[in-house]
Amino acid sequence: MKITGNKLYQRVAASITAAIEEGRWATGTRLPGERDLAEEYGVSRPTIREAMIALEMKGWIEARHGSGLYVTPRDHGTGQPEDSLNFDIGAFDLTEARILFEGEAVALAAVSITDEQLAELDGLLAEMAADDSNEPSVMDADHRFHLAIANATGNAAIRSVIEYLWELRTRSPLAANMFARAKRGGITPRVEEHRPIVAALRARDPHAARNAMRRHLRGVVDDLLEATELEVMERARNELDARRDKVARRLKIGSA
Repeated sequence: MKITGNKLYQRVAASITAAIEEGRWATGTRLPGERDLAEEYGVSRPTIREAMIALEMKGWIEARHGSGLYVTPRDHGTGQPEDSLNFDIGAFDLTEARILFEGEAVALAAVSITDEQLAELDGLLAEMAADDSNEPSVMDADHRFHLAIANATGNAAIRSVIEYLWELRTRSPLAANMFARAKRGGITPRVEEHRPIVAALRARDPHAARNAMRRHLRGVVDDLLEATELEVMERARNELDARRDKVARRLKIGSA
């Protein structure tokens, strides 16, 4: 199916809402799986995941019983779906941009980084390792780690671009929602994924530095996919537990 519009996840979400309004999926109907939707719309799984989270944030769909996502019984209103589903940039698009820009930035840093800047990165690695149980400190050290590499390029424009990409993690509602889901799933920056980046920088090896950064950021994509899947499953388990408790209470009343 050909889709048109602005942001890719937004276009997919708009197409799905249009299909719901046209009656393809009635209230209570289970949506097809991610792989089927990705094939139908000709996009990746991460794009489908962003579209699904946008739809969930707006109340178009919900997770039920661990069996998938269902159309919710609500008045979705009228008007253009594209307008109501614009949550700006999602976490997958953002991370893809980081793979591109930070991958090249770290390669440039590898040929210009100073011993003092390497010592700064070593200190940030130590912070990430020491504060493993203190998530705000870990996130702050992770942020400073990546900006320190951008600064080591010696290019103020590159540093500004990378700093802006980091700001979008909280400025974009969709990205912020997705990263919050990852945090709830217990996913935090892993110091072991950052060590190879510093090792490549210390070796002044641009190729190895680029590969290490891309490998780390691709891991972020995998973590986001896992976190959003786990949250849906946890929600389903909680709902099932609540139903079991309700049945148990009713049986207890009946036997009194």
